[in-house]
Amino acid sequence: MRKRIYEVIEVAREGDRLSAVYDSFMIAVIVLSLIPLVFKETTGFLTGLDKVCVVIFIIDYLLRWSTADYKFERQSALSFARYPFSFMAIIDLLSILPSLTILNSSFKVLRILRMMRAFRVFRTLRYSKSLRIIGNVLKNSRESLLAVCSLAIGYILLSALIIFNAEPDSFNNFFEAVYWATVLLTTVGFGDITPVTTVGRLIAIVSSIFGIAIVALPSGIITAGYMKELDRKKTDESARQD
Repeated sequence: MRKRIYEVIEVAREGDRLSAVYDSFMIAVIVLSLIPLVFKETTGFLTGLDKVCVVIFIIDYLLRWSTADYKFERQSALSFARYPFSFMAIIDLLSILPSLTILNSSFKVLRILRMMRAFRVFRTLRYSKSLRIIGNVLKNSRESLLAVCSLAIGYILLSALIIFNAEPDSFNNFFEAVYWATVLLTTVGFGDITPVTTVGRLIAIVSSIFGIAIVALPSGIITAGYMKELDRKKTDESARQD
């Protein structure tokens, strides 16, 4: 019985109609659960809709937890202890907890909890083939992406440190310098903080040139990984047909 439950709640395989229906149902619930976030005001209908969706999410979470030994292919208690710390289980929990919080918190805390409900959109990673491919690409390329991420963080902190000391009057604190360096790296250019001295502008020019190169690295890594994943899927499909 538990094995069949696991087969249904996991991504549908070819010919498993019940599992396909379950996947479609969960995608619909995820979309419905995001509707209350579109409105500033909370109504009875929106609150009720959120509660119904959360109940479904809780049931789904418990079903997945109760069949964790099939997911990790280990018939032991260790699988059940491991599941809550898996990536998707954490996403599931983050999407549920804000709606279960019944506290007289400050307005800022309430806004953060409301924002956390947006994590529900990541639940679709389980059910969309396209998103699963991208997820596999990120997983397989994680070492390269982490290296680039470390490089980007180092670049931002170094640029912020240099500009903060070269042009201290333009920044109230170091965080503003980090914000400026991040905006510069992404080439967004809000223009709310700009260097006014010649030295500051020279630093901005050099930082921009190096920033373009850093931003381009993840795009190349993800593109190469995506093409490799598509080739792997085609090879697997050809092998199954043979």
